[in-house]
Amino acid sequence: MADPEPVWTYRGYQLRPGDFATAMVHFFRSEIARANIWRQRLDTTTNWAVVSTGASISFAFSDPSALPFVIVLNTLLVTMFLAIEARRYRYYELWSLRVRLMETDFFAAMLVPPFKPDPDWAESLAESLLQPHFPVSMFEAVGRRLRRNYIWIYLVLGLSFFMKIALQPEPATTWSELISRATLGPIPGELVILMGVMFNLILLMVGLLTMGLHEATGEVLPRFAAQIETGLGDHPLKRWQVWFRPSYQRQQLIALIITDQEKVVSERILGDLKRGVTAMPGTGMYTGKTHGVLMVALTVTEVNKLRSMVAEEDVNAFVVVLPARSVYGKGFSPLDGRAP
Repeated sequence: MADPEPVWTYRGYQLRPGDFATAMVHFFRSEIARANIWRQRLDTTTNWAVVSTGASISFAFSDPSALPFVIVLNTLLVTMFLAIEARRYRYYELWSLRVRLMETDFFAAMLVPPFKPDPDWAESLAESLLQPHFPVSMFEAVGRRLRRNYIWIYLVLGLSFFMKIALQPEPATTWSELISRATLGPIPGELVILMGVMFNLILLMVGLLTMGLHEATGEVLPRFAAQIETGLGDHPLKRWQVWFRPSYQRQQLIALIITDQEKVVSERILGDLKRGVTAMPGTGMYTGKTHGVLMVALTVTEVNKLRSMVAEEDVNAFVVVLPARSVYGKGFSPLDGRAP
């Protein structure tokens, strides 16, 4: 029985289907390990916020003469922890995205017909590896971590502040007395309370405004859209939820090759690069000589191979690589607009 066709070749090395599956398993394990590390870092930041909150509240209430400034200071410290955790959450989502890509389109595809990944799976994974970018924005990351954990910490801090100024050193009997106890140095109590209320309202708005953002792939969220009947006739309110994962494509390019060896160069592109080539006549306006112009649509990962092939066949060739907004046809996005 003949050996199966290699899945991947590079400088004399070849990967057979079994070797490719083994490589993907090791890659999956490495991405799981990275996601777990960043998941632990998220828990660490939350622990910092909880411990500092408990310590500040204990210190504030242990001494009736202690100023409530320590609670305000801890609120700022918790906000810093929230920003750090949101940044770590974005990194966690990057590794989690790759894990989900392999779970949904490599391993899951082995279990159900047609027993092969979706056509855009390799594009999505390759794009994440070649040009990594955060799957979620900082705004969504802050809102999600705020709703999951930090809203309760801020609630405890807010209640503790008002209990401190209302009960110590003795219970306040008038509103003016309560306001005076909120004074922090040269800042009057009215302004301190107003800033505290505005700060918490801003946090509430961030949490509410990011509820509809469901780009996070690491969260366990509903796959399909849900329709909620509002009782307003035939216009139901649609709440769109996230799918498994987003789909990406490698950057698509157009290469123009000006060469006097157009036949040889085009055969190399057709045979080695497996890309279609269109030949056009061209005239160099400086010399007046006729040259062949080859047009090739390709992706960003194929540019270096194209340059090497052209250089091997015609060292005097001229290659121009242009970005393409979209390329439709065989090997790229479907021409009819339907999902591949």
